[in-house]
Amino acid sequence: MLELLTSRANAPQMREPHRLDLERAFNLCEEITRDHSKSFHFSTRFLPADKRRAIRALYAFCRTTDDMVDVLSHNVTETRCHLDSWRLASRLSAEQQHNPVLAAWTQVREQYAVPQRYAEELIDGCEMDLTISRYETWEQLRHYCYCVASTVGLISMHIIGLVRTDPQSRATAEAAAIDLGVALQLTNILRDVGEDLQRGRIYLPLEDLRRFNYTEDDLKRHVVDSRFRSLMQFEIQRARELYAQSLPAVAMLRSEGRIAVTAAAVLYRGILNKIEQNGYDVFTRRAYLSYAEKLRYMPYILRLAFRPTLA
Repeated sequence: MLELLTSRANAPQMREPHRLDLERAFNLCEEITRDHSKSFHFSTRFLPADKRRAIRALYAFCRTTDDMVDVLSHNVTETRCHLDSWRLASRLSAEQQHNPVLAAWTQVREQYAVPQRYAEELIDGCEMDLTISRYETWEQLRHYCYCVASTVGLISMHIIGLVRTDPQSRATAEAAAIDLGVALQLTNILRDVGEDLQRGRIYLPLEDLRRFNYTEDDLKRHVVDSRFRSLMQFEIQRARELYAQSLPAVAMLRSEGRIAVTAAAVLYRGILNKIEQNGYDVFTRRAYLSYAEKLRYMPYILRLAFRPTLA
């Protein structure tokens, strides 16, 4: 994946970005989003065209940053050099970019006045994967989730816009965006326990494993028993509570963005149901929603988007 992005990113047409180049850059971001996150691509289709392409440029920036770590993580020094260069480039203007994903992303950042610190925190989070493969406590994992996912929510809030922008309303909306980001990332973690284990990573807090008398060795042996089911039920309930805390604040977003955000939350929350239906086997069965299942959620999503309370 990284090689593909690099070859596209270094296309000579992007050396001096202009209107046509930016269109091609945004098209690449669209392709990356479609290929790598079916749920995110589905959810964002409900945004107006300009904001839809902005959010998908954000996704491409996040995905490319994450792939940089996953592909090159065998060499920490080399990967840090790549991340440092990526971080420095992300601070430049759109006109200064040589990389199509960065050209599209920085164009969005400038257009929607997104604080650069969110991009920096996101890169910080991805960099954590280079040296941290275990999290002792929930608070430590929550910080990681904030960096790699809540920052995305905070950026999305700038792109979508708020109905009210007074300090108190903005603070409430930011807190909800943070909770929703943590819920989405925790859902990813629960779905990908088996895949992450293959990379040598265990994101489930070690204090929670001990709480249910479940060990790393059990995890490596893919033991799905009453202890593991209890552990997963505990984490799933934690995620559901975060969704419940964050969804009411959807009403604070501008109306054109509510369906997209609600769809993302509801569809990702639906993955938790799939994990349960799969008997908590996250080692050999991937929890996901089919396209037909996503469509069946739509009436509920539409109702919830404009009456954002959980039923």
